[in-house]
Amino acid sequence: MEIIQGFIDAVVGIIQSSGLMTLNWQNYTMIVISIILMYLAIKKQYEPLLLLPIAFGMLLVNLYPEIMAAPSTEWLTEAQCQAQNVATSGHASMVLDGVTYYENPTYGGLLYYLYQGVKLGIYPPLIFLGIGCMTDFGPLIANPKSLILGAAAQIGIFLTFTGAIFLGFTKAEGAAIGIIGGADGPTAIYVTTKLAPHLLGSIAIAAYSYMALVPIIQPPIMKLLTTKKERSVVMEQLRPVSKLEKIMFPVIVVILIAIFLPDAAPLVGMLMLGNLFKESGVVDRIAKAAQNELMNIITIFLGTTVGATASGQNFLTMDTIKIIVLGLLAFCLGTAFGVIFGKIMYKLTGGKVNPLIGSAGVSAVPMAARVSQKIGQQENPGNFLLMHAMGPNVAGVIGSAVAAGVLLNLCA
Repeated sequence: MEIIQGFIDAVVGIIQSSGLMTLNWQNYTMIVISIILMYLAIKKQYEPLLLLPIAFGMLLVNLYPEIMAAPSTEWLTEAQCQAQNVATSGHASMVLDGVTYYENPTYGGLLYYLYQGVKLGIYPPLIFLGIGCMTDFGPLIANPKSLILGAAAQIGIFLTFTGAIFLGFTKAEGAAIGIIGGADGPTAIYVTTKLAPHLLGSIAIAAYSYMALVPIIQPPIMKLLTTKKERSVVMEQLRPVSKLEKIMFPVIVVILIAIFLPDAAPLVGMLMLGNLFKESGVVDRIAKAAQNELMNIITIFLGTTVGATASGQNFLTMDTIKIIVLGLLAFCLGTAFGVIFGKIMYKLTGGKVNPLIGSAGVSAVPMAARVSQKIGQQENPGNFLLMHAMGPNVAGVIGSAVAAGVLLNLCA
């Protein structure tokens, strides 16, 4: 009978500790959402490099919440240590009311430790290092006016920041929500961890979802704000850019940003360091490691741990719905203002600038530039806007980092 009773107790213990007893409807809802996101990443290929680990991290934390548990310390009496088979030797102790207590530290979950790279602001700048190694600033250097379009696309960030405050969010939360409009996932994560870490799961998922949906969201806005004549404009070929210009560009940019907006220096500094690795031509091994092995490893850690912040209790709130709506508004406004300033440049240059390239001022590189190219060719098959759109596109990367620095400075 003792054997049977022991077996029954073991089965009951397993059931009580299983997800059948410990998970709630919020966890199961998030499990379904994570599966949908994995479907979108795999089947539709919506930003799979980050959406897939984010979705799987979300799945893990809702199946096994302890995987994100923080380490803790409890103090046990000698009798409690014996009952729990905890050794007292080598542990710190204290005496309270004549009773000796022994320290019994517990370890945190796996993803808790990996998450520290997000929490401490380490992963996003390292992602920017890899992006810098893959970015060609030549189109921006050849056409400095495209910097205006990259800046214009950031207007949506600040308008949404203001709107979020009116809807009841704090300044810090509004800044984290507004930065979604830059369509730059690492920047959104960086700002959110600094200002509103409790919103990280919602903001990260919104940011990367809208980045993935660039080919769907942007074209209707671009067509609504431009005429067929404007979309058909063929732009002149860009001038060649010398190697010296490409080497000097990251150095000059980081000096200016670090002096005038030091809060943006970590992101812009790593971006320009990576670009200097690429353009110098003397550290190919480092450049390849930064854009391949290092960036791939950091992407896994970043995506999985950010997804693991989206537990059911944190994610399924009214604030999340507001964040998703405001994030979409920020992104649409960024696209719209980029196109509007493109139209202004079209007028000022006598029709030499195609306004479509303004939509690429958001930071979704190179997808936004490809959308400009695609819409332009639909109107004029002989139109090749990709390199022209890359100017505002890479300017948008710098612009979103600068906007992040401004928001961090305002809300610090």
